[in-house]
Amino acid sequence: MSDFPTQARVVIIGGGAVGASCAYHIAKAGWEVVLLEKNELTAGSTWHAAGNCPNFSTSWAVMNMQRYSLELYRRLSDEVDYPMNYHVTGSIRLGHGKERVMEFERACSMGNYQGLSLEMMQVSDLKDRYPFMETHDLAGALYDPDDGDIDPAQLTQALARGARQAGARIERFCPATGVSRKDDQWVVHTDKGDITCEKVVNAAGYYAQRVGEWFKPYGGRSVPMTVMSHQYFLTEPVAELEAWSQENGKLPLLRDVDSSYYLRQEKFGLNLGPYERNCKAHWVTPDDPMPEDFSFQLYPDDLERLEWYIEDAMARVPLLGQSGVGRVINGPIPYTPDGLPLIGPMPGVPEAYEACVFTFGITQAGGAGKVLAEWVTEGQTEWDMWAVDPRRFTDYTDSAYCQAKAIEVYGHEYAMHFPHHRWPAAPDRKLSPLHGRLQAAGAVFGDYNGWERANWFAKPGDDTSEEATHTWARSGPWAPRVQEECEAVRDHCGILAISGFTRLKVEGPGARDYVDSLTASRLPGEGRVGLCYFPDGRGRILTEMTAMVHGPDDVGLITAAVAQWHDAELLWRQAPEGITVTDHSDAVECLLVTGPKAREILGPLTDHDLTKPWLSASFEGQVAGRPCALLRVSFAGELGWEIHCATEDAPAIWDAVTEAGAKPFGMFALNALRLEKGYRAWKGDLSTDYTLLEGGLDRFIDWSKEFPGKAALSAEKQQGSVKGCVSLQIDAGECDAPYMATLWKGDEVVGEVTSGDWGHRVGGSIALAMLRSDLTAPGSEIEVDIFGTRCPARVHPVGGLWDPRNERIRA
Repeated sequence: MSDFPTQARVVIIGGGAVGASCAYHIAKAGWEVVLLEKNELTAGSTWHAAGNCPNFSTSWAVMNMQRYSLELYRRLSDEVDYPMNYHVTGSIRLGHGKERVMEFERACSMGNYQGLSLEMMQVSDLKDRYPFMETHDLAGALYDPDDGDIDPAQLTQALARGARQAGARIERFCPATGVSRKDDQWVVHTDKGDITCEKVVNAAGYYAQRVGEWFKPYGGRSVPMTVMSHQYFLTEPVAELEAWSQENGKLPLLRDVDSSYYLRQEKFGLNLGPYERNCKAHWVTPDDPMPEDFSFQLYPDDLERLEWYIEDAMARVPLLGQSGVGRVINGPIPYTPDGLPLIGPMPGVPEAYEACVFTFGITQAGGAGKVLAEWVTEGQTEWDMWAVDPRRFTDYTDSAYCQAKAIEVYGHEYAMHFPHHRWPAAPDRKLSPLHGRLQAAGAVFGDYNGWERANWFAKPGDDTSEEATHTWARSGPWAPRVQEECEAVRDHCGILAISGFTRLKVEGPGARDYVDSLTASRLPGEGRVGLCYFPDGRGRILTEMTAMVHGPDDVGLITAAVAQWHDAELLWRQAPEGITVTDHSDAVECLLVTGPKAREILGPLTDHDLTKPWLSASFEGQVAGRPCALLRVSFAGELGWEIHCATEDAPAIWDAVTEAGAKPFGMFALNALRLEKGYRAWKGDLSTDYTLLEGGLDRFIDWSKEFPGKAALSAEKQQGSVKGCVSLQIDAGECDAPYMATLWKGDEVVGEVTSGDWGHRVGGSIALAMLRSDLTAPGSEIEVDIFGTRCPARVHPVGGLWDPRNERIRA
């Protein structure tokens, strides 16, 4: 009689380092889990991975995840009694110029806040730690003492052993062949039989897209990914390195990020792994189909692609040229369009999850297993993990887009992500009917959930090149134009096309009561519009939506473009029978007309009543002869209205409003304007890292009703919040405070910036921040670490820096 498991709470498809970590963490949580691997464990990208283990990231969420991984790996061998080759050698990241050193300073500050021991290095000290390196052209370096390398196969086997010890079943040589749904449960099909389970996880590595196709009949989509070819090579032993190592131990791992490669000691030889610009995707054309099984296989060597990188590395470390090539590894590595993995709920599919498309799967596997296990067993995560949430990609990520972006990301793996820079590959996924008009007005575009929106409007002669944006400084060709746009909104009237707002309609018997049960806020009455905040069971901020109640069975909700799949899922996953959630995002355009002259501009063009108060909504009327709704709101914090109209009517309205004198402005200006008002942005200032009370949203909470997280928030209200949201004015230099810039009071870390910019109406560098509660009183003085420089800052009263009494917006 077969002992093949036919029941489980969770089935994981894929037995690499990530799948094994998921099994380990889910089993440790006390859940029954079965892992299926088509071949032997590690047969995919894991077996040929280099196994480097950095903490470094400029993403707060990813750094958290990698930090956890390395902490786990240091104790795992003893915990599960399985030997692992884990070399903690430290690493040196080289910087060739000022901007790179500034990036290092920011990452160092973030890492120190998380408890890491990152430190900046002077060029003069580099040879003390790496005597074989040429340093004459360097500007600085970052040292991480906890970096190193691990044997990927041993790591996977150790995680698998720990999973088995906690009760998990691991079925090797047992390929999953499909899935189906029966009685609200999953049935995972294999050659050995079927397994019925509550939840299923796609951890299939570079086969994740193929596995993802099985879920399409149940609401799924094509997994956004492309498989890239990554090569590294190992040299023969180097006599000089062997002699030095016997006296001094192993060299630190070296990353020349501006040249784009890592160099690591491997026994007494060296391992060089470049991320080359002239890279190659595989399995994307009919003449290069994905094989049914690529277990423990490699691509043919292609060292010609690496010629420049090899020469550059030999100039940096001449020792590299003293020995021949011993072995070349050229294997598949999956890439998402932004280079970060997919960890979390599978979009559109009930009780299904993804833990796949890892470019750095070894250093991220431990943290990924923790995060995925929290999603599966608790429905929420300790840290806000939107950076890797599968729902961040929506319907614009077809195969051509994924391939173009994967090539771009791979070739710029170590690139800096400057605040005003846009990566150019695969633009124009979603264009509004206003696109041509925006272009004619000089728009420089940005990508917002695939939609092209104007970031700023250039004048003839302005430098709109990509190179001009390679700076952390606020100054650049955009700066005088953004100032002009903000001043136009302040003094006259501006118009902004906000294409791609997410528009959801909840309908059916009791729709209003259903939405009301999910939000901590009071829903607005008919003819009104209101901000509503949706907490999780801990009282943390899931999302913010603008609500309009059309009746007891009809509620309209508007939310951020990038929140489209996240917020729709928040509504449909819990919807009772008879309640439908539909998406109308593509059918409606939004124009924000705002500034003290907005009423004068709009008055002659509309039959809507412009005397209605702030937060009123008018659904019947016209602007420029075109039917539209008018909402009296403005994210810019001035008198203004949002015009919501059919997409085909937007050009006529745009023409009429601009001909009447409104000045086009862009998203850069809007960001500065909203920060001056203290208005929060989703997944920066509003995230599950903070509760509603910490976020300063207590005035939006209706304590008279029941809502998720009420008990936690009530307890917090009684005991007091640990931190609070504040507006800061900063005596900054040439740069504004970036996301997660550290706040200091003397020698104590007291909080972090959630968003920063230059306020043109208030004439200073400003930020929203989460600050230790005893320092949130107006007038408190602290310091903000901006790229390694501590800048004095002052806390301002609640209500923002501009028009704190809302006199202008209510005019």
